Amino acid sequence: MKGMKAVMAVVTAALVLVAFQAFAGPDHKDFVKGPFKDGQSVTKVCLECHEQQAADVMKTSHWTWAGTPNHVKGMEKSTKQYGKTNMINAFCTTVFNGPDGVVRESCHKCHAGYGWTRTKFDLTDKTRVDCLVCHAQKGNYARAGVGADVDQAAIKKGSMNLEEAAQSVGAPTLKNCGYCHFYGGGGDAVKVPGLDSTLEYASKDQDVHMASKAKGGAALTCQACHKTKDHKIAGASSMMAHYEGRVNCIDCHSGAKAPHQKSKNRTILDKHTASVACQTCHIPTLSRGQATKVMWNWSDVGKKIEPEEQFDKETFAKHKGTFKWNMNFVPTYAWYNGQIERYMVGDKIKDPSKPVTITKPVGSIKDKTAKIYPYKYYTGTQPMDSKFKYLSTFQQYKELWVNFDWEKALVNGAKSPEGLPYSGKYQFVKTESYLSAGHEVAPKEQALQCGECHMGAKRMDWKALGYKGDPMQMGGRVIKAGKKK
Repeated sequence: MKGMKAVMAVVTAALVLVAFQAFAGPDHKDFVKGPFKDGQSVTKVCLECHEQQAADVMKTSHWTWAGTPNHVKGMEKSTKQYGKTNMINAFCTTVFNGPDGVVRESCHKCHAGYGWTRTKFDLTDKTRVDCLVCHAQKGNYARAGVGADVDQAAIKKGSMNLEEAAQSVGAPTLKNCGYCHFYGGGGDAVKVPGLDSTLEYASKDQDVHMASKAKGGAALTCQACHKTKDHKIAGASSMMAHYEGRVNCIDCHSGAKAPHQKSKNRTILDKHTASVACQTCHIPTLSRGQATKVMWNWSDVGKKIEPEEQFDKETFAKHKGTFKWNMNFVPTYAWYNGQIERYMVGDKIKDPSKPVTITKPVGSIKDKTAKIYPYKYYTGTQPMDSKFKYLSTFQQYKELWVNFDWEKALVNGAKSPEGLPYSGKYQFVKTESYLSAGHEVAPKEQALQCGECHMGAKRMDWKALGYKGDPMQMGGRVIKAGKKK
């Protein structure tokens, strides 16, 4: 019996090891040997076993930074590719400006590849795929601030070990995804509300999904919701024209895990879901981990302004302009039916006296496919060509950020193949953007209660949403089917 127990113990241990390896992936120390001089040297070793994976990556928008505009109303049938590589926003604006697209040298530090520093780049070269930015778990892997490559300075001073990074590859963690996505827009917490570096050590109150189990959370990684297939990652950004798949709460919360089952108000709550998105009730305030940028005025570049701090954040930088920040604040609410309105490079501005909408959800109270979602309302100023009446493409990196000279920045901005002609005259216009809130879901105990939206509460601007008043008093919306929602 003792012998049999010993055999069973060995078998059990072996099964546990196999199960662990199946979950965690094989130890790459036996497969990957350095030293490595740069990122491409590592990728060449990865390709010995993972050539198909590299081929898959190169078909994704993470690699091409473009895709068909299936998210933009009126452009759904277009076959032209749009994305970060040729679009404009209200943060650092564009990535392609300057002679030969020199701005890419800086912006492409977040591209999942090596060497895309100018207009031309070989998107078919598998050795340029950066495997480590998504998969390295150790070695302090980091990319350089400029040059679209690994941080050679960190290697030289010994703070980064490229071989250790290559041997530590595994499934992406919050830190891997956050390496780029926490710092979108030029810094931590700048762009997407509730998506910043504090999620790496979030409490349950900050994010019930991503908080560790030790803190009472579900310890989910990004890909738990943003499902992947052949390296295509689901998720529809409110800033981007293209998406490769949708992420919905009901992907997990349905069937036996459907919400509200134990609530005494289940009937009324379930009725709400026809018009109100889950995020609206379950993300009561935005950016609870740290403050997010809510305004950026490029028109103040070069001025002498004595800055005041907000939430320990800078409110003025001579090379970027003035900013405003906010933290733990009530969202702006808007209807969204799965499409966005999007300002594209070269679009004419009909009335410069009104804010130019960079991105906005499509939907209305009369649209039965639309629901009310929470957004960060973000404003700013940007230069417009006074003659051609479009938002100007200007060179910020290695030009405006150094010389504070708008004339030179606009002239150089037109020298890129993707840049727009500059007439010689410009003016500043106001811009506005609606950035969707999908992170920092609070515990169910902190979900909005009736009195926080109804019975005189000021959270919802009911008239702006198309209602005559509080729907609890005035009645809900009526759609074409004739049913109240």
